[in-house]
Amino acid sequence: MSFDRLIDKIIEMKNPTVVGLDPKLEYVPEFIKRRYLDSDGWTLKAAAKAIFDFNQAIIDEIHDIVPAIKPQAAYYEMYGHYGIRTLEKTIRYAKLNGMFVMTDGKRNDIGATMEAYSNAHLGATAVGENQLEAFGADALTVNGYLGTDGIEPLLKVCRERDKGIFVLVKTSNPSSGELQDMKLADGRTIYECMGDMCERWGEDTRGKYGYSAVGAVVGATYPEMLTELRQRLPHTMFLVPGYGAQGGGAEGLKGGFDEKGLGAIVNSSRAVMCAYKKEGCDERDFAKAARREVIRMRDDICQYINLK
Repeated sequence: MSFDRLIDKIIEMKNPTVVGLDPKLEYVPEFIKRRYLDSDGWTLKAAAKAIFDFNQAIIDEIHDIVPAIKPQAAYYEMYGHYGIRTLEKTIRYAKLNGMFVMTDGKRNDIGATMEAYSNAHLGATAVGENQLEAFGADALTVNGYLGTDGIEPLLKVCRERDKGIFVLVKTSNPSSGELQDMKLADGRTIYECMGDMCERWGEDTRGKYGYSAVGAVVGATYPEMLTELRQRLPHTMFLVPGYGAQGGGAEGLKGGFDEKGLGAIVNSSRAVMCAYKKEGCDERDFAKAARREVIRMRDDICQYINLK
């Protein structure tokens, strides 16, 4: 299954991390922006071109040590069709460099509409006799709060095309508890119930490591709940946001991994993209700074887990 391929890369690189490529134009060094703004003006087209150059340079520097990237669709959609093209190009470039790609889209709908989202991001679209991939990511983040009707179209693509999904379970934002921590009549919290549904949705897609094609988003900012959910959901791969810039520490992450140091992948976005600003180095060294940051992150996390 899809997450077998991801876990294979994690083991090979001894690195359970993913880089979130969520680029605001302000993160892009001036020398790259000027390359396009001087020729195309202050336009969406120029911004999207600059962002792709930025992404490409970071991928060139990290693809040999980081197993995956996670582009957040909103940061591309804000630049209109130029940004959508940059998202597509970023996904394809990362995959050409051997990286696993998870699109952070948090899609949520039912029936034919969810099938369309599924085909767009994970599957293929029929054009006459051709089946064509629009984006071609390996995994997609989704919102499960419409229930099984919103997940089943994705499961079909996961089974047929070796793809995966990450369902929002316990998110890293401060107000997540307003809904997710509420208790149901049977005593479970809403996030526990959603986690249990992930286990059920994925039960017929488990791979060689025991993890299914249905993963869960569980924030690093709630380490006790991360540990609790790892025990509760033994077949569910975790995508863990909130490390670093959002306040989640490396030691608190260890409860999200199994006894082999597997079962979770930790995201960092802004800390990697803006590493050159934090270091205060020459902006032309931005990609090398990103590489230094992902190595630091890898070493910080791996000191607490038993990844062989």
